[in-house]
Amino acid sequence: MKLLYPNTLKLDASLISGFPTITLHQYDAKSPTIPQDLLDATILVTWSNSPANLAFAAQNLTQLRWIQSLAAGPNDVLSAGFDRSRVVVTSGSGLHDATVAEHTLALLLGAARRLHEMRDFQVQGKWPGHLGGPQPDREPGTFRTLRDARVLVWGFGNIAKKLTPSLVALGAKVTGVARSDGVRAGVQVFAEDRLPELLPQTDALVMILPGDETTKHALNKERLALLPKHAWVVNVGRGMSVDEDALYEALEGEKIGGAALDVFETEPLPEGNKLYKAKNLVLSPHAAGGRPQGAEALIVDNLRRFLAGQELRNKM
Repeated sequence: MKLLYPNTLKLDASLISGFPTITLHQYDAKSPTIPQDLLDATILVTWSNSPANLAFAAQNLTQLRWIQSLAAGPNDVLSAGFDRSRVVVTSGSGLHDATVAEHTLALLLGAARRLHEMRDFQVQGKWPGHLGGPQPDREPGTFRTLRDARVLVWGFGNIAKKLTPSLVALGAKVTGVARSDGVRAGVQVFAEDRLPELLPQTDALVMILPGDETTKHALNKERLALLPKHAWVVNVGRGMSVDEDALYEALEGEKIGGAALDVFETEPLPEGNKLYKAKNLVLSPHAAGGRPQGAEALIVDNLRRFLAGQELRNKM
C-alpha cells in the first residue's frame, strides 16, 4: 500500500515509517503530473500542491482511498474533482493553531501600538513625535493597548483557544462568538444573534471564521456600522467572511479605527486593488499559517485509524 507525501514540506519520513503494509514515496507537489509507478497509491498527503497536480491526481490515482491534507481548510483538494464517494478527505486542522495565534497577537499589538504609522513616517524620513513621549493610559474610546481592551473573537475554535491565554496574560477582556452559546477555554462564548449588542462594546474584533456559504460577507456594512469608531478588525480566518468593499468604505470614512487583514477574497490581492492604499489598513499576505506543526503525528494517528477501519480525525 503506497503513501505519497509532498516535497513542499520537510517531513521526517522516519516518524511515519514502521507500518509493514505501507511504503512511503515522496512526490513533486508542484508538478502537473505524478510518475506512472505511483499511480496505484492508496494514500495521498497534500500541502501547497499546484492545481494541475491535484487535478491530475483526481483523474489518475484510481486506487486512492484517503487524502490527508495538511491545510486547515483544504479547499484546493475539495474543489479538485476527487470522487468523494470513494476518497475520504481529512484536513490539517490543529496544525496551524500556534502560528496563526502568534500572528494574530502580532497584528493586534501592532495595531494598538501604531507600528504601521511609525513605519510610514520612517519611510518618509520623518519623526512621528505624536506617537511617542507621554501618552494617555487606557483612554476611553481608543485602542492603544491590550490591557483592559475588549477583544471579541468571532469564530471561537481551536485557534481562538490557543490565542486567548496570550490575550488574557496581557490584560485583555476576551469574549467569543460562535454558532452556539457556552463557555470554552474559560471564555464566555455567545451565539451570533448577540452580535448587535456585542459589536458596539468592542475595541478589537478578531475574525477566525471558516470559509463557506454561511460565512460569506459575515462582516458586512450593517455589522461594521455597529463597531465603535476606534475599533480595529483583524481577519485571520477566510477572506470571504469580510465584505471588502464595505470595509474599504468604513476605513476611508474613518468609521472604524483600522483593519489588519491576513486573508482576502482573491489571493494574491491583485495589483492596483484599492485595499493597498486604504487608510489604516495593515496588509499581511496570508502569512499567519503556512507552517504545519506536528504533521507527522497527525499522519501517524490517522494511519493507525485508517488501517484499523476506524473514523479518521478531521474528516471533511
